[in-house]
Amino acid sequence: MRIAMIGSGYVGLVSGACFAQFGHDVVCVDKEAAKIARLRQGEMPIYEPGLDKLVADNVRAGRLSFGTDLAAAVGDVDTVFIAVGTPTRRGDGHADLTYVYAAAAEIAEAIRGYTVVVTKSTVPVGTGREVARIIRETQPGAAFDVCSNPEFLREGAAIEDFMKPDRVVIGVESERAREVMSAIYRPLNLIQTPMVFTNIETAEVTKYAGNAFLATKITFINEIADLCEKVGADVHDVARGIGLDGRIGRKFLHPGPGFGGSCFPKDTLALAYTAREANAPQTIVEQVIEVNNARKRRMARKVIDFCGGSVAGLTVGVLGLTFKPNTDDMRDAPSLDIVPALQTAGARIVAFDPEGMEEAARMLPGMTFARTAYEAATDADVLVVITEWHEFRGLDPRRIRQLMRQPRIVDLRNIFNPEEMRGLGFAYEGVGRPAPRT
Repeated sequence: MRIAMIGSGYVGLVSGACFAQFGHDVVCVDKEAAKIARLRQGEMPIYEPGLDKLVADNVRAGRLSFGTDLAAAVGDVDTVFIAVGTPTRRGDGHADLTYVYAAAAEIAEAIRGYTVVVTKSTVPVGTGREVARIIRETQPGAAFDVCSNPEFLREGAAIEDFMKPDRVVIGVESERAREVMSAIYRPLNLIQTPMVFTNIETAEVTKYAGNAFLATKITFINEIADLCEKVGADVHDVARGIGLDGRIGRKFLHPGPGFGGSCFPKDTLALAYTAREANAPQTIVEQVIEVNNARKRRMARKVIDFCGGSVAGLTVGVLGLTFKPNTDDMRDAPSLDIVPALQTAGARIVAFDPEGMEEAARMLPGMTFARTAYEAATDADVLVVITEWHEFRGLDPRRIRQLMRQPRIVDLRNIFNPEEMRGLGFAYEGVGRPAPRT
């Protein structure tokens, strides 16, 4: 199949490279000429494990290319995927669909034969119908179908998620379009991946419902963690105790400083807005948004209280800035709330992140960046773990203790063993874990 992927950001680039790996001919289009130039040189605009090799292999095989000319890319393809950004619109929390609708209008002018136009971007319910209307009005004689094919990619594991997904959801309403989409995903059919065919609206809602449920699960265990701290329980044992129930499951029951990233914050906001417009308010989702935002702000207070009520004049070492490990994505990361609050309280911040420091430098001014985790701990009065990068779990606590001015750790991801750390002389505080009995 011949595929055009409009948008070469996270979703578009990963999806395009994976479709090429399936054996399709794929061209990824983006208006940012500098990004396309970098991709043609083999430079990735994002950090995603394995993506550079996947792209290079498929470019070398002649199945993957990059360009800025949408009309040239779209003219003779079987399928066009819209994978442009849908950021939160300022003022009301709704998804900004400007780029989606602009892409639809350009696609309409360029398609020549029958084409399946697929929304891959995360879009509110009703977007697919509007895309179809735009194409019909722009080129009344166009032969096309519109489908919804939401992505369910986890940053840091996106290639595996694409190649071995739990399911593929496709909103489609013509047999011809269904045949095209089935052909595109034939490699996954061969390994018996569940293919969920629905109407367009159902596919659009499914994406938002899935992310909202996972965000709710995270927020739930974070509130349980707060209770555990007050009553002397251990949230990890609670999470295991409930997660072994097959109706609940163990995933997304990891306490922390609140969720962030490119999906959960904007998707919960967009779902809440869409639901209010439809007169079907999602009060649980709205509460999740409020609780999560408050939690991220409260984490700085947790550090300050641990330091005796003030961090003025103290050096705070920070481990991890991105919203999760194995990505350089800083969007809505908890660090964006925690670090400025500590700076406002008078702390000096020395931070290290394996991949996120370039982006963090633009979003978090006034910090000092360390070259290693150990350098971030050097002469620190307290060390704060914000992102659970795997390499932090392998740090030598004895060396950290020798480097720090005061051996104090606030572990917002619970990567260290409390008893071990206290046994080594650290003042230690995690999330949802009982204080030592006196």
